[in-house]
Amino acid sequence: MSEKERLLGLNLEADYGTPDSNVNTQRTGYDVIGPPRGPPIQVEELTFEIGPQQVHIPITSKGHTGFSFRKLWAFTGPGFLMSIAYLDPGNIESDLQAGAIAKYKLLWVLMTSTILGLVLQLLAARLGCVTGLNLAEVCRLEFPKIPRVVLWLMMEIAIIGSDIQEVIGSAIAINLLSAGKVPIWAGVLITGADTFTFLFLENYGLRKLEALFGALITTMALTFMYIYITVVPNQVSILKGLFIPWCEDCNKAEIQQLVGIVGAVIMPHNIYLHSALVLSRDIDRRDKGAVREANMYNSIESGIALFVSFLINLFVMAVFAEAFSGPGYPDPSLRVAGKWLNDQYGLTMKVIWGIGILAAGQSSTMTGTYAGQFVMQGFLNIQWPKWKRVLLTRSIAMIPTIVVALLATKDLDLMNNWLNVLQSIQLPFALLPILHCTNSRRIMGDFKNGRVMKTVVWCLAVLVMVINFYLVILFVGSGQAWYIYFITAIILLTYSCYVTYIAIGPSRILQLKMTIAQRLGRDTAYLEHEIDRHNHQEYTPKYENNVENINKVNELHDGDDLGNNPNVMTH
Repeated sequence: MSEKERLLGLNLEADYGTPDSNVNTQRTGYDVIGPPRGPPIQVEELTFEIGPQQVHIPITSKGHTGFSFRKLWAFTGPGFLMSIAYLDPGNIESDLQAGAIAKYKLLWVLMTSTILGLVLQLLAARLGCVTGLNLAEVCRLEFPKIPRVVLWLMMEIAIIGSDIQEVIGSAIAINLLSAGKVPIWAGVLITGADTFTFLFLENYGLRKLEALFGALITTMALTFMYIYITVVPNQVSILKGLFIPWCEDCNKAEIQQLVGIVGAVIMPHNIYLHSALVLSRDIDRRDKGAVREANMYNSIESGIALFVSFLINLFVMAVFAEAFSGPGYPDPSLRVAGKWLNDQYGLTMKVIWGIGILAAGQSSTMTGTYAGQFVMQGFLNIQWPKWKRVLLTRSIAMIPTIVVALLATKDLDLMNNWLNVLQSIQLPFALLPILHCTNSRRIMGDFKNGRVMKTVVWCLAVLVMVINFYLVILFVGSGQAWYIYFITAIILLTYSCYVTYIAIGPSRILQLKMTIAQRLGRDTAYLEHEIDRHNHQEYTPKYENNVENINKVNELHDGDDLGNNPNVMTH
């Protein structure tokens, strides 16, 4: 038996006796866990970040296999944190603009986008539960260096774009609540500073942090519901808008709102975030029943969370579809909406609107910084001390956000529209990787996608691509200079090639390279090695291993990427 096999504990009978032997196990704070060898391993206490296995899942009584509210409560948290991305100020502004411009005609787009978003979030949660890795970490192991770096950069751009909306939304709320005494640029700086302050609540426990996010979601629900009840939108028009999927006589502005809703609701980096958040629950990944149970509770919690977020978005869109009008309010926006509510319904409504926007901005800015942390750590495998790692990953998104927000305070509405479109364009860089990972039996084992799920997600991917190409053609228009069309063509071609590469997947690309190399008579030794290494990569943990043994295995492994992650075992 090799040194690597001995350290991983693959020869169980030799090391631990027959299968009937009583083997004690110990949790070590890692997702790949194992039979202890020697004294207990002291694992560094998790602070300043959401880490794996921080929340214990209660064990139900023996023989009880049904639904448990106690377990559902233990799993409650990640889904609601994820749902905040569906409630950020970019979403709220997209809702009010869609309502003011297209009235009730795009409510079905909001509902459909939320349902499709739920499908993607459940895939992300399942990936995390089954493998013990988040999507960024799996992408680092699956994709070669250059495509991996491009994926990381695309997600950073998406996160920065989302953060810009969130920080500016909070700044607008502060401006409204202070009656204009705090300018937008000052609100931007305040938001950037207090985001880091709120994040230190992690030190008091993850559950307390999740409770804070729950309180902020409740605040949004109550404030926007109060406005909805006060304005009293037409209920029949709401039902027609929800269940008649058509946009009759839609012009260019309404089509932009349609695409903006898709981009605002389904945020690409949120898929990466959710796959990391579910790792905070302590489940035994050696037990298929436990993994299946975790998937069930995550699905229930995520469904409830996104239903709440849908209702909040519905409240906003319906209110401004019903009542937003008048010559003094030509351009619907967060600031103009506050002024309109003040003029039509009094100061109280303006304050309530400001509180709701502030809750949306603060909560989404915090979850955005978490997304930046997980994406950067996962793709780059940063091994710094925690405080340095957290400071870098959270600053990499916040600093550009604050700079852009300060420079663009005069063009906030136009920038918000294009940032929503940016999210739609970036969506394939999360949608296709999660589809690739969850379709693979090598990665997911028995939990891989079935045919129906594959079909649904592939249709969504094609739909997003069609929308994106149509959007580019629509906004480039006619009568432009020749170089505009040339640059647009180059960008579209590059975008299409990269998206096609991700859609095909690294495994098939390697096989294609092998076929071409063989036909050309080239040396295929390197490709054979890569294909063999790729095919023998395993993600589902089989045995528990302590930290010391995992580190020794990493030193024996030839590959930089595969050896640095304790959640992946290779033959």
